[in-house]
Amino acid sequence: MSGAPGPSQAVFVTGSTFRHVAVMTATASVGLMAIFVVDLLSLLYVSWLGRPEATAGVGYATIVLYLMVSINVGLMIAVAALTSRALGAGDREGARRIAGSTMTLMALVALLLSVLALPCLPWLLTRLGAHGESYAVAQSFLWIVLPSNVLMAIGMGFSGTLRAVGDARRAMFVTLGGGLATAALDPLFIFGLGLGPNGAAWATVISRVIFAAIGFHGAIKVHRIAARPTRAAITSDAPLMLAIAGPAILTNLSAPIANAVFASVMARFGDAAIAAMAITDRLVPVAFGVLFALSGAVGPILGQNWGAGRYDRMRRALSDSVIFVIGCVGIAWLGLVLLSGQIVALFGATGLTAEIVVFFCLISGPMWFFVGLLFVANAAFNNLGMPVFSTVFSWGRATLGTMPLSWLGANYAGPKGALAGAALDAVVFGIAALVMAYRGINRLERGAAAQPAPAQASTASA
Repeated sequence: MSGAPGPSQAVFVTGSTFRHVAVMTATASVGLMAIFVVDLLSLLYVSWLGRPEATAGVGYATIVLYLMVSINVGLMIAVAALTSRALGAGDREGARRIAGSTMTLMALVALLLSVLALPCLPWLLTRLGAHGESYAVAQSFLWIVLPSNVLMAIGMGFSGTLRAVGDARRAMFVTLGGGLATAALDPLFIFGLGLGPNGAAWATVISRVIFAAIGFHGAIKVHRIAARPTRAAITSDAPLMLAIAGPAILTNLSAPIANAVFASVMARFGDAAIAAMAITDRLVPVAFGVLFALSGAVGPILGQNWGAGRYDRMRRALSDSVIFVIGCVGIAWLGLVLLSGQIVALFGATGLTAEIVVFFCLISGPMWFFVGLLFVANAAFNNLGMPVFSTVFSWGRATLGTMPLSWLGANYAGPKGALAGAALDAVVFGIAALVMAYRGINRLERGAAAQPAPAQASTASA
């Protein structure tokens, strides 16, 4: 009975790696895209209120929420990496223990972050450049949404464990369910109940409840992959989680912090520039959401094959992911360029806001191709015991690239120059990170070859 194939055993150690990459990415992207499209619709509904300051306020709030989500993603990476590695090595009970204890830690961290962040909102929003009505909208929005961060963390943890066991379909349902709930509730709360931007906030909270509930059903009721956490398990697994989650969180924080600095640069050009940034921030995940899904989908594939000692399949999965990036970015870029006029009209953007949005559509493709390479490399680093490299490359891009180049671009060419400067840094860091990811796999293989196999060691000793 125990040796029969089951839904929680390793499924990525056989079959086409490209198929695994494609299926995991496609199913993950459906759920993610649902959330991203709903976020875009939320901002669209707010823009229809005819108050650019309200649109800018939601944009400021998004920057803060992005910070929280980035930390949650770093924790989720650790949950999925450790669980998939144990499954790849054939240790299902160990995988259940790890999933239960690490998800408990993830929820506790998310709760603590919300408690610490709420009193700091006035200081943080002021530093971002919020003022007047945009400040009031952002603060009210965040006071509603931030307490539900723990629900988002729990749902993401369940989604990570579902991907770790290879159940891409149920992992998709987790995010898809939350996205559909928001899509239905947004217009009702914003317009029907007359709540304005706060209506979008309350819709987000309810969607997170659904998000966590669907994840619980798939991970606990169906797969039983997360065991009841114990103090001993949490204590023993915490260092393992921290070893991956710490660098992963630092890596993920580089983007929202760089985004916050970029927002402060754009704020010099008024609420019109921030409104444009709010629109482009929603366009990015909708247009390039597959890349975000790819970075999460390739992790369990690499983790299981590492546990099984299949280094050839690890390299192939990395190459297949790059091929995927090329195709996805090319299609998305073409769509943005062709639809830039319609996007501006849809949001009712005019003047400087419209100019920035159109310019972003023109330069987004090359930028996001190299960002995609960085995403793939970071997934390899985080799942193969090399998380410090993801931290180095991501922060290098944010500090040595995005921050100074966007500041210089703004000084010499205004907000468009700031956008162009932020795009230039991705080239060098994307290529260098991918090269290091391949080298990292080769190093792991050489290290494994230097160790005697268990059977060989026992024979020799006999």
